[in-house]
Amino acid sequence: MEQNTLGKLYQPGDVLIKQGDVGECMFVIQEGQIALVREENGQETFLGVRSAGEFLGEMAIFEKEVQHATARALSQVRVLTIDRKNFQRRIHEDPSLAYRLFQLMSRRIRELSQEMTMLKQELDRLTERRSERDAEGG
Repeated sequence: MEQNTLGKLYQPGDVLIKQGDVGECMFVIQEGQIALVREENGQETFLGVRSAGEFLGEMAIFEKEVQHATARALSQVRVLTIDRKNFQRRIHEDPSLAYRLFQLMSRRIRELSQEMTMLKQELDRLTERRSERDAEGG
């Protein structure tokens, strides 16, 4: 990883955020793509891709909790790192930054809600099939 005035540069495979670590800053992706993966029981589950213009790790600005996923560079990636103090300063300078962040968080909540609905529907279908098999004696 090298650093210059335009942010930090990561190479493919470099980890920006490691699942289980406590986050202290957010990232603004200037160029490249980052994969989000979650590891459980030694298996990785692909969660999605974040690209240029998107934020990553923004929840660390608001709360010091462990990261729920690993963020790994898919390509050469350049990001700006913003800690809580700099974020607050930037909000005072440019309130539209807060608005954009809230838009992003709102979109992600909506996407999670849609995913939860689909998962619940699938679980209901599986439960119904199992009940039908049990009723048939199978």
